Amino acid sequence: MTDEPKIDAAMMGRLARALAFICGTSHPATVALQKAADSGAEKDIKAARSQFLKIKPNERRAALAMLDD
Repeated sequence: MTDEPKIDAAMMGRLARALAFICGTSHPATVALQKAADSGAEKDIKAARSQFLKIKPNERRAALAMLDD
C-alpha cells in the first residue's frame, strides 16, 4: 500500500514543473506528466502516473512537497 496522493490531470502540469526542477525537463516522468497535462487524455494520464511511480521515492516526495508551497 502506498501513501501517495491521487494525481489528477489538473495537478499534472504543476507536478511536471516541480519534477522538471528536480529531475530535469527531459526526464521521462517530466515529459509524460507534461503531455498528460496538455492533452488530458486518459491514456496519457495513466502513462504519466506510471512514470511518476517509477522515479525514486525521495524525488516523488520532493516534487509533491513543492506542490504544497
